[in-house]
Amino acid sequence: MFETLHYNKSLDEELFDEWLESGRNQKIGYKYLMVMWSVMEEEYFCVYVESRSDFGEHLGNTGQEELVAVYDLYSESRISLD
Repeated sequence: MFETLHYNKSLDEELFDEWLESGRNQKIGYKYLMVMWSVMEEEYFCVYVESRSDFGEHLGNTGQEELVAVYDLYSESRISLD
């Protein structure tokens, strides 16, 4: 998943599934999984958020990390950021 010229590494689907499951099992009511890219580490990582208003904190390129995609934890559908 997500392998492009910009992200030179693919995200393992098993890891992505683990992130979804872990987010659903949190006691905090997370609703969204944000897939992030660490520029320094050249690795994907995830951030869980409770509402769409939290997306803004991660939009744009900070130089250190980039937002790759956002998914609804329960429907597993990708959320458009447009």
